[in-house]
Amino acid sequence: MKILVLIAHPDLRHSRVNRYWEQYLRQHPDITVHNLYAAYPDGIIDHAREREMLFNHDRIVFQFPLYWFSAPALMKKWQDEVLASLWSETEGKQLSGKDLILAISTGAPQSSYGPDGFNHFTLEELMRPYQAMANMNGLNFLPMFSFYHALQATDTEIFLSAQEYVKHITNPHLKPLHPRSTVTASAD
Repeated sequence: MKILVLIAHPDLRHSRVNRYWEQYLRQHPDITVHNLYAAYPDGIIDHAREREMLFNHDRIVFQFPLYWFSAPALMKKWQDEVLASLWSETEGKQLSGKDLILAISTGAPQSSYGPDGFNHFTLEELMRPYQAMANMNGLNFLPMFSFYHALQATDTEIFLSAQEYVKHITNPHLKPLHPRSTVTASAD
């Protein structure tokens, strides 16, 4: 299985968790690591290059720190431009059957996410738009990998999380959270 990890962190060199994850991922030859902010410092995305990378991999991972309940801006821009270009060309069928995993770090503890937490929603609930995007493009939306309380994490916790992260994204037995729905057109 060929895995593509798209990293979207606007300040990766000052990140503890995402930077270490990137370094650890690069030790695995079956994983392609693509840092969006390094590749596109001017924000101008090469759509053809991005599509080619998507086509050449079986599993796609979006890795990012949680920023205002979503991904950093360049990940959203990437989705808007790259996925929209695929959709308009082929009605979204070119990615059908590929897997999508989210790998997210948060500064807040896990207890902050949920009905009784500070944020009032679970991380899974906050990521529902990604599941909708996956469904629309025929992607299998697999269980996410999350790391909470990154700001307080010890080096050992970060190291262990990197090992668990790679184990998670390379697991061939992950099952989609919800079966993919078929997108059909309807006329009123």
